[in-house]
Amino acid sequence: MTTATIFDIQKYSLHNGPGIRTTIFFKGCPLSCWWCHNPESQAAQKELMYYEDRCLFCGSCVESCPEEALTVTDKGLKVDESVCTLCAGCIRECPAGALEIAGREATLKEVIAETTADRLFYEQSGGGITFSGGEPLKQFAFVKELAEYYQNNGIHTVLDTCGLIEEQKVLEIAPLIDLFFYDIKFIDSRKHQRFTGQSNEQILNNLSKIAAKNYNITVRIPVIPGINDREAEMKKIGEFLVELGIDSVHLLGYHRSGIHKYSRLDKQYRLPDISSPGEDRILGLEKILKEMNLNTKIRS
Repeated sequence: MTTATIFDIQKYSLHNGPGIRTTIFFKGCPLSCWWCHNPESQAAQKELMYYEDRCLFCGSCVESCPEEALTVTDKGLKVDESVCTLCAGCIRECPAGALEIAGREATLKEVIAETTADRLFYEQSGGGITFSGGEPLKQFAFVKELAEYYQNNGIHTVLDTCGLIEEQKVLEIAPLIDLFFYDIKFIDSRKHQRFTGQSNEQILNNLSKIAAKNYNITVRIPVIPGINDREAEMKKIGEFLVELGIDSVHLLGYHRSGIHKYSRLDKQYRLPDISSPGEDRILGLEKILKEMNLNTKIRS
């Protein structure tokens, strides 16, 4: 049976497409954006998360680990990922709930049952299902099967994608998607490489291909102070969208809500000193795009 690795199914989601939605968050992403607020989405495999603020430093987890993968230090719990098998013994033994596994295997039948339970809400609000992540298309076969089911049953679908996937796969799934949320961070490939770990030629190419076929697309631009919030950068993105005939744009202001997750995964956050863009700044960028006749909205 087809399975996928997901890290959350968020019900009553109001910010991931029209109406009341259920958002399925898939693990695995080809990018490692410096500002990512879901670092648990980047790795394709399940991961152990440690909540230091809950830890009693009692050592129960260390004693329970058959692989001796855990060590308590003065800086908290350290996990040797090279030997950890994610057996969950430490989670069961922890009296404070300081450990959990990010990610779970789910079958197609399980996801369909969980997501269609709220179908009445979708119908009444014009909502539906949103595929998010991570990058949903990293688990292409599973997402395609889901999208086929929802389309055949009259449930609206949104695909939230970074666009870094084979062109053939994007074109294959496009007829099953009612609305694309397509992320664009930069036009300059060198900047994209620096701040996401990958170049963006394939991303821009894929966007041009689906735009040429007149699929419903909203481009979403994360606004990161000091990185891509300059007027010149926004004009380049706007000019590219005008050229493609895409007129729907969402500006997403950077926020710091995911920073705490990095320490839980023993990862370094690379933008510790920046704050959300000021209102004047993001309104100025919105004005630039609106002057190019782009239907631009500021989203949280």
